[in-house]
Amino acid sequence: SFAYFTVKDRLPQILTRVIDTLHRHKNEFFEEHGEKGVEAEKRAISFLSKLRNELQTDKPVTPLEDELPDAALWNQYLDYQRNLTNGSGELSWFQSPWLFVECYMYRRIHAALAQNPPIENFDVFKEGKAQNFFESQEAVIALCTYLQELLKNIKDLDENQLQEELFKLLQVSLWGNKCDLSFSAGEDSSQKSSPLQSLENLLPYIVVNDMEKLWSLFVNAKKRNTEKSNVRVDIVLDNAGFELVSDFALADFLLSSKLADEVHFHGKSIPWYVSDTTKHDFNWTVKQLQSANHMWMSRCGINWEGNLKKGVWVYHDHMFWTLPHDFSSMAGVAPDLYADLQKKWEYTVPFHQALNKFHPAPLCSLRTLKSDTQVGLKPGQGEEIQASEPEWMVSGKYGIVQIDAAL
Repeated sequence: SFAYFTVKDRLPQILTRVIDTLHRHKNEFFEEHGEKGVEAEKRAISFLSKLRNELQTDKPVTPLEDELPDAALWNQYLDYQRNLTNGSGELSWFQSPWLFVECYMYRRIHAALAQNPPIENFDVFKEGKAQNFFESQEAVIALCTYLQELLKNIKDLDENQLQEELFKLLQVSLWGNKCDLSFSAGEDSSQKSSPLQSLENLLPYIVVNDMEKLWSLFVNAKKRNTEKSNVRVDIVLDNAGFELVSDFALADFLLSSKLADEVHFHGKSIPWYVSDTTKHDFNWTVKQLQSANHMWMSRCGINWEGNLKKGVWVYHDHMFWTLPHDFSSMAGVAPDLYADLQKKWEYTVPFHQALNKFHPAPLCSLRTLKSDTQVGLKPGQGEEIQASEPEWMVSGKYGIVQIDAAL
């Protein structure tokens, strides 16, 4: 399965890149911190080399030994997983749920740095994220230019035109999700060309498309809300780089079109899955745009900084996003959901059912398919694509705009 190749090939590649990154910054650590910096780098590399060896030789997954705030929750979860192993009590890298071991690896990478001051705040993935942003410049310029032209005349757009523009920016945000450095094991995955030109060609690859329902949701929310109450949209962020800019563009449109009154962004509290957005990445991206020598890029950056200052954009991070628990446990980080997690969902299981106990608000998922799990398809739809494209669920070629809401 995809999970097997992830643990066997992709994760060791990522660890190797992390070790190489630390090696390359040795001089920088020395300049900043003297011998202490070099010693810390050596200890971190030793920790990570040991981790890579444990992974590749299918060693037991061991409890965390650090004192970080989330360590107790991780170790409780580890105990819980152990108790599920038919009494054998041993978990190993290849004999555990994939979501858990991949998260566990990133948490151990974090520990390697966090336990080794004075380099504890060094983000081993920062370079890759910055590179992805700079290599996507052409696409960023195209998107910022399009957005600024659109916002000039937004007050003149009728409902149909607003709907059309929302759908375009939703699709840009959806396909931005292809730019995932953990998926490519850190290889270049930047968005090279204008994302707007290819939307029509990509439309057939959206195998679930609930954009109309999402539009209805926005329109109804506006009708229901009086002047006093706000329509709030929360965006759970994934990757930094081009995808983050596409999320910003969507958020800007939602505010400017008055479809939403405030947008809350949720990022990661520690470096995660190579290219996931941290607070530093979030602020860095806004600053890069602000200081760009392209008129529309810098206009976007200035406006977005303004949204943050006014409080109509708010950034949050929370430990939950970097725990091993899945979304359905969010209500109480509840382990009794594990039985459901082990099920391989049939393609046709309703999205609402698959979300289990995760229904905090109407939810819209923008996702390109990069792991072998998908629900909410019509009978026979998954099998039909599978027949001609066996890798369709892991290639990133297909996407969904899928909604769970009582309409």
